[in-house]
Amino acid sequence: MTLRLAFEDRVAPSHTALLVIDLQNDFVAEGGYIERVVGRDAGVCRAILPAVSRLVDAGRQAGVPVIWIVADYSHDKIPIPAKARLSQRGWSDVCCAPGSRGADLAGPRPQSGETVITKHSFSSFHGTALEEELRRRGCETLVIAGIQTNACVDYAIREGFVRGFYIAVAQDCVASHMPDLHDATLKTAGFLFGDVVPSGRLIERWATP
Repeated sequence: MTLRLAFEDRVAPSHTALLVIDLQNDFVAEGGYIERVVGRDAGVCRAILPAVSRLVDAGRQAGVPVIWIVADYSHDKIPIPAKARLSQRGWSDVCCAPGSRGADLAGPRPQSGETVITKHSFSSFHGTALEEELRRRGCETLVIAGIQTNACVDYAIREGFVRGFYIAVAQDCVASHMPDLHDATLKTAGFLFGDVVPSGRLIERWATP
């Protein structure tokens, strides 16, 4: 691991991976789990899809690995305390059930050869091969996009940081249906864990030889 003090060095394509987290219909689409079961407007999550698409395209062109994180919250796979919280709220539907429309990706999609990692909790690392994949590729920096900012994105920021990865959050490529918690996560991330920058700054850097 190299000590990298300059932002331009930290996010250089040669040692950076782009994580795209939970861009699935149940979190994003009209009538998905967030709107139908949780009862919140997911419009702000839909709004980031064009920016994420641009960032993914720029990463691919620069040779940055794009790693897709997807949720499968089947009730027999999630942690028992999570199942208890669902029962307490009376939420019996499965979020991102395998094979369902809700589990399908919204917006950009993986290309052939890109890694897709399935998680069964808010953590992209717990019980998955994500860290192994990143180490295999020699990645030192994680650029993070996706939803929800205050849950799964927050977990990726914190867990990536404590595992020794530099963190950069693409500010306009993350969203949450809880705007106050979205703002709090970005403030915390920028203060403690890494860079919080517009995606345009990342795209500009990745276009520079």
